[in-house]
Amino acid sequence: MIGMLGNAYPWVKAAHVIFVVFWMAGMFMLPRYLVYHQEALTSGGITSPEAALWVDRERKIRNIILTPSMIMVWILGLTLAANIGLFSGQDGLGWLHLKLALVLVLSGYHGWAVGYARKLAAGKPTLTGRQLRLINEVPAVLVTFIVILVIVQPF
Repeated sequence: MIGMLGNAYPWVKAAHVIFVVFWMAGMFMLPRYLVYHQEALTSGGITSPEAALWVDRERKIRNIILTPSMIMVWILGLTLAANIGLFSGQDGLGWLHLKLALVLVLSGYHGWAVGYARKLAAGKPTLTGRQLRLINEVPAVLVTFIVILVIVQPF
């Protein structure tokens, strides 16, 4: 399957990068929304109009940007990985294995954020505002390592 994309490779790679940008934009926004949503709960309760707005905003970002982008990132990324020999035992792809592991962690974070949004919608926050703000940094740290792995390919 190595080289199966032929001349389509740069187009698939471009589409992958575009959807990564969309996904990361959403991954930076949703955790921020969670902070604002949680603050709306503490100031006005679950029935406050502001809290209801945050529920709607979180649903829209999840359904319009986050989940579709994540799905496309995985489909296109695995296609690119197959093209360079990930599933054929190609040597020198240690960087890609670690990148995939970090993308898996990022996908888990995505799932956690969606789940926490649902907790907030039910009026059941389990973290402090400070904890949420710290957790907001997870996508930035992960994407930093992912980009370094892709560009430098250290192993």
